[in-house]
Amino acid sequence: MIDVHYWPTPNGKKVTILLEELGTPYNIVPCHIGKGDQFKAEFLKIGPNNRMPAIVDHEPADGGPPISIFESGAIMMYLAEKAGRFYPSELRRRYEVNQWVIWQMANQGPKLGECGHFLRLEDKQGDQSYAVRRFTDEANRLYGVLNNRLYDRRYLAGDEYTIADMICYPWTVNWKGQRQDIEEFKYFKRWFEELSARPAVQRGLAVTAGPTEDPDSLSAEERERRTKLLYNQRARPAPAESGLVSL
Repeated sequence: MIDVHYWPTPNGKKVTILLEELGTPYNIVPCHIGKGDQFKAEFLKIGPNNRMPAIVDHEPADGGPPISIFESGAIMMYLAEKAGRFYPSELRRRYEVNQWVIWQMANQGPKLGECGHFLRLEDKQGDQSYAVRRFTDEANRLYGVLNNRLYDRRYLAGDEYTIADMICYPWTVNWKGQRQDIEEFKYFKRWFEELSARPAVQRGLAVTAGPTEDPDSLSAEERERRTKLLYNQRARPAPAESGLVSL
């Protein structure tokens, strides 16, 4: 069984889409990022970057004790490799996939995340016009990268549907909220519509982590607490004692 420490964001949905495509049994462990579950000591043991998702595989392929993995790209590589699906074993084909997994982690996810962040703050934290323009333009560039990649191939890594497609897809679901026009990118649109129609993708997107929370139901004090918790984070201090034996 795979425990998935999860909250229904694009980064979490990458993993549930893959698990649904694989038909691998899994257990959702809610990690409520608004409340700060990602900062709890028990979560930091498996997710030291205090970000979800993270997984614990209680039946790893090597037959050893449970293994924990954080970072969604690494999680997807691990799960697909273990199952022997959606991740080619041949060198050249595997690196076609790897480069798009890393592109997503280094470019698409962070930049679209910043786009959403500044759009949410647009009328709340002073003049955000430069940041909004900067990241909506970058979002447009990234959609162009996908579009140009897909004009002569069915999927990002060629003719085979892989984790490269699954990891990129969830961040594009909110293209309207990112102020993009899907009609501008016809090759991307064809890919997007094909993936959107896949039953496993639909099931993975629909995974929840408990009852839906109405933001308007939160008190002003709780909203302020969560803002301070989630934004402008600085380094956590290391424990006073390292636990290492002095030489």
